[in-house]
Amino acid sequence: MTDPTRVHDVPDADAADLRGRGRGLDAQSVGLVAVFTALLIAAAVVPGIPVGPLGVPITLQTLAVMLTGLVLGPGRATAAVLLYLLIGFVGLPVFSRGQSGLQVLAGPTAGYLVSFAVAALVLGLASRSVLRRSRRAWWAPLFFVATLLTTLLVIHPLGIAGLMINAKLSFSAALAVDLPFLPGDVLKGLVAAVAAAAVHRAFPDVLVRRVTRR
Repeated sequence: MTDPTRVHDVPDADAADLRGRGRGLDAQSVGLVAVFTALLIAAAVVPGIPVGPLGVPITLQTLAVMLTGLVLGPGRATAAVLLYLLIGFVGLPVFSRGQSGLQVLAGPTAGYLVSFAVAALVLGLASRSVLRRSRRAWWAPLFFVATLLTTLLVIHPLGIAGLMINAKLSFSAALAVDLPFLPGDVLKGLVAAVAAAAVHRAFPDVLVRRVTRR
């Protein structure tokens, strides 16, 4: 028989279903989205290191995006990244090198900017799954695997596509421009994985809440 008072760890969205009612964007979610949007802005404001003939900079933005996805989960992480992009598109200088406006979508970094929202969503889904299905000792290693796969399958492919479209580069030329960023992004993924695991250990209610079935 199932204990009617059994306590389960479930993501916020699932918790809402168990309670039998929808869960809106509560104060905690709004606050977290705002904090991580500010983190994304701060990561872009820190001066980057231009690389290659196109001057695409190495920045801390990828680290901030990874951490946002792993900590907030899919919905709130995507909202934070989209809010960051919206702030930049309307004219505030929150992109790397102080850029802003829709014209950045015609520049060489456009593919990377688009990849941030997708990466946040993918990492949020991965984080939620890891927290539900694995022990704490496995959180950091599994988070790192998620960041590595997202780097290789989302961020860099979209970044290369942006270079090919906007900079009119061949695939091989775009790949050559992109490759110098890969080692740094792998290292950023490791840092994000360890940091996110620490956050979830310290604040277990950020993404997964304990809910009692009745």
